[in-house]
Amino acid sequence: MAVSVDEAVSTGPAEDHTPPARRSGGRGRSAVEVVLLTVLAAVMLFPVLWMVETSIKENRDVYAIPAKFFDFAVTLQHYKDVFVAQGDGRTPVSVSFLNSFVVAGASTVLATVLGVPAAWAYSRFAVKAKKDQLFFILSTRFMPPVVVVIPIFLMYRQVGLIDNKIGLILIYAAFNVPFTIWMMKGFVDEVPAEYEDAAMLDGYTRLQAFWRYTLPQLLPGIAATAVFALIFSWNEFVFAIFLTSSDSVRTAPPAIAGLIGGTTTDWGLVAAASVVFALPVLIFAYLVRKHLIAGVTLGAVRR
Repeated sequence: MAVSVDEAVSTGPAEDHTPPARRSGGRGRSAVEVVLLTVLAAVMLFPVLWMVETSIKENRDVYAIPAKFFDFAVTLQHYKDVFVAQGDGRTPVSVSFLNSFVVAGASTVLATVLGVPAAWAYSRFAVKAKKDQLFFILSTRFMPPVVVVIPIFLMYRQVGLIDNKIGLILIYAAFNVPFTIWMMKGFVDEVPAEYEDAAMLDGYTRLQAFWRYTLPQLLPGIAATAVFALIFSWNEFVFAIFLTSSDSVRTAPPAIAGLIGGTTTDWGLVAAASVVFALPVLIFAYLVRKHLIAGVTLGAVRR
């Protein structure tokens, strides 16, 4: 006999009979865990804190030996330099950040729009050689970009997509679609197909049933997938440096790398640009953190 959603919810979770000592883990183990996590966090965060500190140091303190950790003069000049043209006439680094926003955002949206329906189709329909097709799709993501960048460069040169944002959007979306399909298929598998069957009995078409009942339940998975796709597009370096040549089109990773080298390197400017570059993804991940956690843990406990 079918059980309604309200009845299933009203039953509540099973009572936890685990002894309190085991649930809490004990004071001694908790103290050890706190110490280990603190040490691990300090090791992982030290490079980030050093980068932030370097970005607000004056140049004389950046190059000071021994290094100054606390007693240094604070300045925001390096952050100002990120958003203004340099004395040598170079385009401000901030222009590359805008390019990254456009390219990463558009490629993520395109990969999601293409990948979610494809994942739904692989999950719901009987496709011939489905496992082989899924493996082939994922295998295209195994290739390092440096392996295919030369053929793509030659093809792009023939169709006029070199030094073009559209070219980067298309190649980033092409690399993200296989990942999106594989990740979203697992999320679609967790949504009972009976919802769509019941909707079609009520007169909805299959696409309407997907849009009305299945898609809303996939939002946590879509958010998680979009975050990972955005991170790939935001951080990608090889395609960006080979397929672009002008500062007005180049994205942030090669633009920041271009600040290093020559006779001298302004490490304060490099650090400030790196901090500004890291903030958007961190803010985006924080804003969708609830969906992200729900998405990456979906299916961890089978129903």
